[in-house]
Amino acid sequence: MTIDLFPKIVHDNDMSPDEGFGPDIDNSIQEIEEATKGWGSNAKKVIEEVSSFDAEGRYKLACRYKELNEGKTLEELFKKEFTGNFERAMRYLAMPPHEAECAMIRKACKGVGASTNILYSILCGRTNKEMEILKKTYFRLYTKDLGKLLASELHGDMERLIFNCLQASEEEYDPQFHTSEKAIEDAETIHEKGQGRWGTEERGIFKILCASPPEHLEKINRVYADKYGYTLWKAMEKELGGNAEKACLFTIGMKLKPFETIADLIKSACAGFGTDELLLTSCVVRYQYVMNHVMPAHIELYGKTVQDRIRHETG
Repeated sequence: MTIDLFPKIVHDNDMSPDEGFGPDIDNSIQEIEEATKGWGSNAKKVIEEVSSFDAEGRYKLACRYKELNEGKTLEELFKKEFTGNFERAMRYLAMPPHEAECAMIRKACKGVGASTNILYSILCGRTNKEMEILKKTYFRLYTKDLGKLLASELHGDMERLIFNCLQASEEEYDPQFHTSEKAIEDAETIHEKGQGRWGTEERGIFKILCASPPEHLEKINRVYADKYGYTLWKAMEKELGGNAEKACLFTIGMKLKPFETIADLIKSACAGFGTDELLLTSCVVRYQYVMNHVMPAHIELYGKTVQDRIRHETG
């Protein structure tokens, strides 16, 4: 099963939990309001309060603040109080996780040329339920169809892959259907549409990759490696290029090695000359729900903690 990135409360769409929001939420809202009163904000205190909550707690914080402030949002408060990259990070933290992702998508599509690394990292390798949540939430927030927005921003292989992901068509794993024979058939189809022909037929490849549940894709990968001498990752590197290649590798990674794939994305945000602030901010905010799994993967891969990497890049 592809992993969830949203906490359960987002899946349940629970704007008013039965157990209430709890005194900690109300106390933090009071502290935030005190820290943002008058001229100049106590940013350190605001960070302390917001960062004390996990992804579910931040969802409750955003909902409760809106409830107590006649529809005004915590995100609006932070937009007024802070500036620059810090403002953007705090605004994303002040939003429910699914709304923050929609805001990131909208930001990635502003200006000349879309920030494709933001788009594929949000839209590729998601569960069917979370993809449906994203599409509905984007329309609710911005009264625009997410598919139409992306059609105007993307083209070629990247557009084809993203639109396969938007279909939310990953099959539920069924050992009676996802047999070894089907894995062989799908591996052969991927090869025939790629390495086995002149010119790659990406649509068919993307359809198989997006529809296959992780358990089945793992079988396909083993069959492909045994039969053709290299993994699906290597096959896609040979067949694709540029952002489409990165997006396709990310899709496979999120199904087969999700925590290592996220760790690598964080590293890529810090690689080269200068940090990709938007991507790094996106990673830190979006992956809080699974960060306990990402951190050991990052240490195993790179010999340093996520905190050390970010501290070195942004200090």
